[in-house]
Amino acid sequence: MTGAESGTREAGPDGLASVLVDKGVLTPDWLPAYRAVPRAAFVPDRLWPGTAGGNRQGEVIDRRTDPALWWEKVHSDIPLTTQWDDGTQPGTARGRAPTSSSSMPTMVFSMLAALGVAEGNRVLEIGTGTGWNAALLAHRLGPGNVVTVEVDPAVAEGARRRLAAAGPVPVSVVGDGARGHAAGAPYDRIIATCGVSRVPYAWIEQAAAGAVLVVPWGPPYGGQAVARLTVGEGGIATGPFVGSSAFMRLRDQRDRFPPTRLFPGAEDWPGAARRRTTALSPDDMGAWHHMFTLGVQVPDLFCRVEWGTGGAYRLWLLDMGRTSWATADFEPGRGEFEVAEYGPRRLWAEAEAVLSWWREHGEPGFARYGLTVTPRGQRVWLDHPDNPVPVRVP
Repeated sequence: MTGAESGTREAGPDGLASVLVDKGVLTPDWLPAYRAVPRAAFVPDRLWPGTAGGNRQGEVIDRRTDPALWWEKVHSDIPLTTQWDDGTQPGTARGRAPTSSSSMPTMVFSMLAALGVAEGNRVLEIGTGTGWNAALLAHRLGPGNVVTVEVDPAVAEGARRRLAAAGPVPVSVVGDGARGHAAGAPYDRIIATCGVSRVPYAWIEQAAAGAVLVVPWGPPYGGQAVARLTVGEGGIATGPFVGSSAFMRLRDQRDRFPPTRLFPGAEDWPGAARRRTTALSPDDMGAWHHMFTLGVQVPDLFCRVEWGTGGAYRLWLLDMGRTSWATADFEPGRGEFEVAEYGPRRLWAEAEAVLSWWREHGEPGFARYGLTVTPRGQRVWLDHPDNPVPVRVP
């Protein structure tokens, strides 16, 4: 242990605990596990600190060269990226996409609270990551009652080493999390530490009657929230969204959007596109619950941003079928925005219709939405499972 770590050892975990207790997420039933398996034991030497929203990472911090700063960030309520580009970016520079992390502690304990474990429960965790979440569960329930699945062999091996050093060693499986782990079924609780746009039905098949699933869910367009589903009769799982989230996608469901250059007319922008103005600000399209509502109702939609200067940018809306696109130009201080629409669909008009629906229904946030998963598919609903949100697919 270095002197820097020794000098801050007592303040680090205690300070983070105080923050989490004050936020109401670290409750007395989880405090013994927090003390027994500290986050610092599950973070590798090299990390990239994130923000509360999880969508920006800072410069690399290496424990071997700056132990004090490493210790400070580990005991901050922020996510920590621990791998880029599935491990193909091994240096200190940020890669194209983060692919493994230690989640924000507030999110960790909020999801564990939603999971609602009880003594004797068997739990399946999808996404081992650093192993901290699995260690917390194993300490609370006993290592034999926890199965954790990780698709990346290198990430899984690192987690196994840390779990072995910390004490409680759950069943650790290397495999495709979308398939769950049938050999350990049935499970009373299932928790995913990665995002999905389709809840794999294998998870529900491996759940016991009355089991609870806690799953970060969001459409391809964006906007993600944690669903708390209860498995009922007929293999149907349903429940509300309990808060926003920003998790990396399950590797099996990563989005692969076609490049803009493959869309007719896009390279000659605006070309033959229809031009008009709109009062709908492109900035409104980036609000998390707006993205969620738009993505649910227009599930083949995705977006890209083309940045200008002085806060100006162009927002592109595109369809997965590569038939249509729309752009809207944002400039700070403007009340109307230039729109161009190309193709058989009017994508900006579709977005305007969705946001009108949202306003007409009282501008719902995530707390009013829910999700139902059946053997035949899934649907998002508003206020009640019998009130599905409309899907506007041509």
